[in-house]
Amino acid sequence: MPAPRISLEHWRALLAVVDEGSYARAAKALHKSQSSVTYAVQKLESLLGVKAFKVQGRKAGLTPTGELLYRRARYLLDEATGLEQAAKKLSAGWEAEIHLAVETIFPTWLLLGCLARLGAESPHTRVELIETVLGGRDDTLLQSQAELAIFGTIPQGFMGESLMRVRFILAAHPDHPLHKLGRKLSIKDLRAHRQLVVRESSPRRATPLTMEATQRWTVSNLATSIEAARSGHGFAWLPEERIREELKAGTLKALPLREGGERYAELYLIFTDREHAGPATLRLAEIIREAVASECKRSDAPARRRTRLGGTPTSRGAGRPSSAAPSRRRGGSR
Repeated sequence: MPAPRISLEHWRALLAVVDEGSYARAAKALHKSQSSVTYAVQKLESLLGVKAFKVQGRKAGLTPTGELLYRRARYLLDEATGLEQAAKKLSAGWEAEIHLAVETIFPTWLLLGCLARLGAESPHTRVELIETVLGGRDDTLLQSQAELAIFGTIPQGFMGESLMRVRFILAAHPDHPLHKLGRKLSIKDLRAHRQLVVRESSPRRATPLTMEATQRWTVSNLATSIEAARSGHGFAWLPEERIREELKAGTLKALPLREGGERYAELYLIFTDREHAGPATLRLAEIIREAVASECKRSDAPARRRTRLGGTPTSRGAGRPSSAAPSRRRGGSR
């Protein structure tokens, strides 16, 4: 690739003349003499063999070619500035890419908000999101596939802190035969119908099922399980946050169990290697903590906001689920 003949200073002079409206004001904005700015623009036109400006009365306006040059020059200088900022971040130790593993039951709207905040602060740090179900968390951490994770249990050999609780409810379409019984349901009632289960990310599938149903559909995506339940194909334990709109619209309805009609899963924030975590990883963890705490503390907000996360977080620093808040293993969608 041949080296460019036009320097960034030439392009900056062109932009300044257009943005400031005259050579004199452009020179003042660039802290240069007017003659040097004029020379830079003329040099640019000469090297490219084009005319960037045309005389319109007493003013000079852009030619169609000049308009194209202006747009591309703006992009070029923005990219150059962004490259300098990225280099500055990297020189300060900010990672070029971080990997975040998250249980699919963590509220998507909250997660995306956290990633957006990190993107605003460090736009050149790429994020790879690894969405997992149950047992996949162990593989992700043990094989160092992620620097940070949000999981329902803390794998052996790792430390974590409690983030929040997620409420699960057993739900089915309002026209499902179980709703037609018109009474509190028992485990025996459930076993006679199809259960919808989300498959673990790990091929080992070490997490035991909470119930042996006569019929079962196993899917690999929580959204598929929700859609199957909404379409009347079975019942499933589902995070309340993920089916709030379906419950409101009446396409899903909580099943009236005789006991155990709701379950909770505790979610933990876990570092693969806290001591060697980079600034971007540490900042993302801080953003996640702040976002969860902010949502959970809105006790004075309307009921829709108060219950959005399905409960309040337990004290941080816990290493394992409390008896009041069963782990994902005990209270998950399986």
